Amino acid sequence: MIDVEEARRFVRSKVLPLAGVEQCSLEMLAGRVLAGDVVAPFGLPRFTNSAMDGFAVRWVDVQGCSSDCPVRLMVTDDIPAGRSSSGQLMEGTAARIMTGAPLPAGADTVVPFEFTSGFEGDEVTVFRLPSKEGNVRYAGEEVRAEDRVIAKGSVMSTSEIAVLASLGYDSVPVCSLPSISIVVVGDELQSPGEGVSEAEIYDSNSFMLQAACRSIGIEPCAIRHAVDDRVAVSSALAVALSEADLVVSVGGISTGEYDFVREELERLGVSQQFWTVAQKPGKPVYFGTRDTGAVFALPGNPVSALVCFMEYAVPAIMLMQGREEPRRLEAVLESPFPADRKRYRFLPGRLREEGGRLFCRVTEKIESHMISSLVGSNCIIECSPSAEPLPAGSVVFCSLLPWGGQL
Repeated sequence: MIDVEEARRFVRSKVLPLAGVEQCSLEMLAGRVLAGDVVAPFGLPRFTNSAMDGFAVRWVDVQGCSSDCPVRLMVTDDIPAGRSSSGQLMEGTAARIMTGAPLPAGADTVVPFEFTSGFEGDEVTVFRLPSKEGNVRYAGEEVRAEDRVIAKGSVMSTSEIAVLASLGYDSVPVCSLPSISIVVVGDELQSPGEGVSEAEIYDSNSFMLQAACRSIGIEPCAIRHAVDDRVAVSSALAVALSEADLVVSVGGISTGEYDFVREELERLGVSQQFWTVAQKPGKPVYFGTRDTGAVFALPGNPVSALVCFMEYAVPAIMLMQGREEPRRLEAVLESPFPADRKRYRFLPGRLREEGGRLFCRVTEKIESHMISSLVGSNCIIECSPSAEPLPAGSVVFCSLLPWGGQL
């Protein structure tokens, strides 16, 4: 048995980024990892344009004007956004111009509509001035052609997608997502909607882990149920290993008479990296590797399964994408934490922000089979072994659950 930090180090050292690269459209890009630098094919702005609705003028024609000494100019052009000027701006003239429209040749300043007599007529009176060259966006002032605008390895968010679209990219190369296959083991499990006997329960782990995968942007390629039979378990694991980069099994990983998962993984060529971690819940968690793939065998109790998935499988999924593993946050306990004398402890809880500080509270139900403890939880709170409960006011680490929403 190893401790939690050693288990985390095993995952970091054994899981490598996937080699695959694929082209991804902007519509599907959120959360993906960029496989190469993005350079600007042209400068931004692409052309010198107006930052305001108003009039493009030559500064020399309006310099010194005021409400007491206004300047009258002939309006010789009308330039809406999306249309270029019809010619050069001559002495004593102005062009009516809208935000984003190209500045006409000869103009160097845009006078806002509010500083003038308005858009009506063939003349305009200017009675107030911006600064010289005011309200003009110059070509290339934001980004120059051939500049690197987004670096390889960046995680694509709303901001990056907007920049790519502004540069005309409709797709970019990204690191391939790992394929994930889930195997749930147990004679007692029945699908929701079906009848159950007195000794059976409904399978929640399949749906919980499928939803957890989706919350980090990955759709499992398959979810299988295997009964507590060595042949059935081996068959389900073999198919999962053949189709996925990462296999997650749930149940059948302890030391009971019907716990076949660990033995069958070994028989199928998976190299065990660790099995059993000094933690509560989720002590009988397994991590193994085969070729470039990874396997996590989780205990069957739902809270144990979710804790182990979030603490070990999710970091592995991030590493396979070339992403950083999820960040742990420091927070102040608002209620005592029921620590364990010998084992590192994880508990679902609620994390909130107030006055620039983070505070957390442990759920009321703390046993690993109590799945209702997850309702309303937005984090997992963790604590090193301790002879006594941690008092309120102590600082602990928390991991925000991907579906937990904003603090």
